[in-house]
Amino acid sequence: MTIFVAHGPAAARRRIVQTIVTAAVAVLATAAPVRGQERIDLVWHAETLSGKAVMSKAPDRLVNPASVVKVASTFRALQLLGPSHRFDTTFAATGGGARRDGVLAGDLVVVGGKDPDFHFENALLVARELNRLGIREVAGDLVVDRNFWIGWERGAAGREAEPDRRAHAMAQRLLDALNPEKWSEENKQAWADAAQRRSWPPASPPSIVFRGGIRLQAAPERTPLLTHRSEPLSTALHRFNVFSNNDIERLDATVGGPGDLAAFLTKRWGQAAAGIRFETTSGLNSNRMSGRQIVRLVRELHQLLQQHGLQLGDVLPVMGCGDSTLRHLFPRLREDGSADGMVGKTGTLNTTDGGVSALAGMLPASEPVLFFVAAPGAGHALARARAAEEDWVGRLIKQRGPLQPARCPAEVKTSDLHAQVVPAAPAQPASAP
Repeated sequence: MTIFVAHGPAAARRRIVQTIVTAAVAVLATAAPVRGQERIDLVWHAETLSGKAVMSKAPDRLVNPASVVKVASTFRALQLLGPSHRFDTTFAATGGGARRDGVLAGDLVVVGGKDPDFHFENALLVARELNRLGIREVAGDLVVDRNFWIGWERGAAGREAEPDRRAHAMAQRLLDALNPEKWSEENKQAWADAAQRRSWPPASPPSIVFRGGIRLQAAPERTPLLTHRSEPLSTALHRFNVFSNNDIERLDATVGGPGDLAAFLTKRWGQAAAGIRFETTSGLNSNRMSGRQIVRLVRELHQLLQQHGLQLGDVLPVMGCGDSTLRHLFPRLREDGSADGMVGKTGTLNTTDGGVSALAGMLPASEPVLFFVAAPGAGHALARARAAEEDWVGRLIKQRGPLQPARCPAEVKTSDLHAQVVPAAPAQPASAP
């Protein structure tokens, strides 16, 4: 860099040189940072509920929002199914359901209802009801279809791609869950916790033993025994979002996949949805949305929930309310309590598209503010990116005033708390001619 110095008194010339050199050093530091100390380049957009922009930088730049995509998946599922929707899984028997001395004569058949959040604790509910119906042993097989899942799979990243192998793995998990002799230490602890929570006798776990094996084809003739009804959809979505669980992708089987999600938003927004692209509905892989689009998404989710008497914090994490990725990834925002009540969905990718840290949500100030902030290409420095985002959110809070006290939703750590098991209605006797 060439520096031209004006003529004049010596002191003045020295001050000019000092000013120019200081500026030059700053420019060089920005242009050529030391490796490992690259500048964090944030993009952001914030609006009031009425749509007035309050802070904005590159609001229409398409970025990878990582797990903030789950906000879009949450909105679509609630819009199409409703927050009270439950997924039914039917347990039935072949051979007319005949049983003797605690033994079911035929097979136990599971007709999956695409429940995205069925786990070991839900299997306990089913096993207890089967025991109550007088079934402790099954002479035949466990027959499971492709629409039944149990336990976590970590989304597409951990899911078995071949449908029959996946179904067989799910059947084996259920077979093991129904038989205490096959329980892992984790399962034993889950049973102890469930027994304490529900005042069940801890020394008498439910048990269903199979003499046969596993079959995957559906049995054409079956007699219903009971129906397991999942927790409400809003509760399941809250669990998925609080811990940013990628198995939210299981909803694809009910409401459609990534392409359908993009089409859903395009139909709602028209040209305002330009550039939106999804490879997954969890935020894994390469996806694209702008800050302005994400803020609009948060607004519409907030409005939809209000129509059902719910709040944004009923499906997304709330700072100051229980455990969540929000609490873990942005610790400085929780330390002094100034961000308590903030609703926020986190997003993190370590390497895809150069990595990204993202945060979207709402500040419940006297005039609520919706926001999105992200650090694209920050995979090399995620901790510093989050620190920069914390600083940005802190400035926004100071600008908009103190937040309203948090209304914490009830924590739902297990998927059985609001689930239901409904026995099948007894068969009606044939009427006399």
